[in-house]
Amino acid sequence: MLERFRGWWAHFLTPIAKFLIKAGVSPDLVTILGTVGVAGAALVCFPQGWLWQGVLIVTVFVFSDMVDGQMAKITGSASPWGAFLDSSSDRLGDAAVFGGILLYFVYVRDSALWSAVALAALVFGQATSYVKARAESLGFTCKGGLAARADRLVTLLIPTFVAGLGVPYILEAAISWLALASMITVVQRIIQVRRQAKAAILPAPEARDAEAT
Repeated sequence: MLERFRGWWAHFLTPIAKFLIKAGVSPDLVTILGTVGVAGAALVCFPQGWLWQGVLIVTVFVFSDMVDGQMAKITGSASPWGAFLDSSSDRLGDAAVFGGILLYFVYVRDSALWSAVALAALVFGQATSYVKARAESLGFTCKGGLAARADRLVTLLIPTFVAGLGVPYILEAAISWLALASMITVVQRIIQVRRQAKAAILPAPEARDAEAT
């Protein structure tokens, strides 16, 4: 859902991208620093119970995910390596954010139940991305679902921020929805790929007609 706004954000972040290019910063460095920043903020702040503070820091570094792509586009330096690094960094950053929330429920809330729900959201969220990447590597189309990556992050970060301001139960509701939505998305994408795989091995209609005669 949020992917439709990527063009708008790219336009907004273009001046930042141009500034970094003039400063001699490479897109790869922005990707790496952004991932380190997201992971560091999530794994330090959230387990301490610093929810809204952690969200603010994570959000700043999350924007680097779009800045590096815009830099590569402006400089014409987009490459398979850059795409690989960006995707791998995304997975690490996502895991750190969800892992930080998991540790929050473990150490701050001391709740086995909500820790398990957070773990489910982490596992199925990673599986959602893996299923898509693996399917596309095999030549299948794998899109859609209830919980795309950008949607998962926003759906987690906003309630985490609000929970940090003292609003009860909103984080629990968000993490429950993410666990369920991610699980459904995995199933949806597997079914989508299965249909394509079955269609690919079926003979063409003309061939089936010829066999029938």
